[in-house]
Amino acid sequence: MGITVLSIMIIQGPHATARSISAELLGQLQQLAHAAGRTLELCPCGGLRDFVARVRAVRSQSTEFMLLDPGELTQEAQGHPEAGLCDALDELSTPYIEVHGDTAASLEIPNGSHGAPLATIMINGDLGTSYQIALGIALRQLREDGVALNA
Repeated sequence: MGITVLSIMIIQGPHATARSISAELLGQLQQLAHAAGRTLELCPCGGLRDFVARVRAVRSQSTEFMLLDPGELTQEAQGHPEAGLCDALDELSTPYIEVHGDTAASLEIPNGSHGAPLATIMINGDLGTSYQIALGIALRQLREDGVALNA
């Protein structure tokens, strides 16, 4: 039995309810991915340990691209480098884009040692637009890289 390809994974940290990704937005993003011949899955995380574990679990055989949204975990990740987010990003072979809805939320780890994202998208106060832009970049990158699915 072959590996099922999950094209794009969103790993999302906790958000205040009003700023979290809505079911409607997720549906729109999944439709855009499907129209481009890809799939998209949301993996919500409740805390920093779960977030780091999800990043570590990403496998390039099943995930072609990742949208990484730490949400309210940004300050915790910066304050607790021992949690291993930098190491997890360094080990990541899947390209990713950071997605933020707040300009104060970037994952700028002090020593900058983590594997750099392809892009960091921040639309202050508009997480939905950040996701739409990030997905557009991811789909264009996959198309340009010639990553083909056997659909």
